[in-house]
Amino acid sequence: MEPLTIAVIGSDKGLDSSNQLAERLGIAIAKKGFQVVTGAGQGLPLVAAKSAKKAGAKVFGISPWEFASEHRKKQPDQEGVFDFISYTGFGIKGRNVILIRSADAVAMVGGAMGTLNEFTVAFDEGKIIGVLEGSGGSSDVVRNIAPLGRDKGACIVYSREPEELVDQIYAMLKDSRA
Repeated sequence: MEPLTIAVIGSDKGLDSSNQLAERLGIAIAKKGFQVVTGAGQGLPLVAAKSAKKAGAKVFGISPWEFASEHRKKQPDQEGVFDFISYTGFGIKGRNVILIRSADAVAMVGGAMGTLNEFTVAFDEGKIIGVLEGSGGSSDVVRNIAPLGRDKGACIVYSREPEELVDQIYAMLKDSRA
């Protein structure tokens, strides 16, 4: 069976404590045998991607830019992190739709407005969404926002512990495929 993929969404910047949570998230994702996909940017998703890669996961990126040269100019210091990057040329919002649709589930760590956009796309797509509370920003307020949306079949789980969050996502994916 093909490995399942988790999209890691979150802040393009993070505090030291958030970085540690993102590292643990990446390791937990890899240990469960998931692949990782991110928006091929900086910040907490990149931290998670790096730790997942070190722990043996395949890591993919969905870039908003059209060409590899443009991506490298805007997103330095990513050498060796991604096994493959798709250069969409669709900008951030267009990239977000492709990112979410490329994943079986989503893990949210930190975040601001762009992460909320990714969250709402995942919600509208009926995805399983894991929210790492205590990681700052959007992840700490989305519990209050989620009830405002119409039921599109999304399943949202929350935890303050990355390992527990990944276990919850894994269990929900396993149940949905049974």
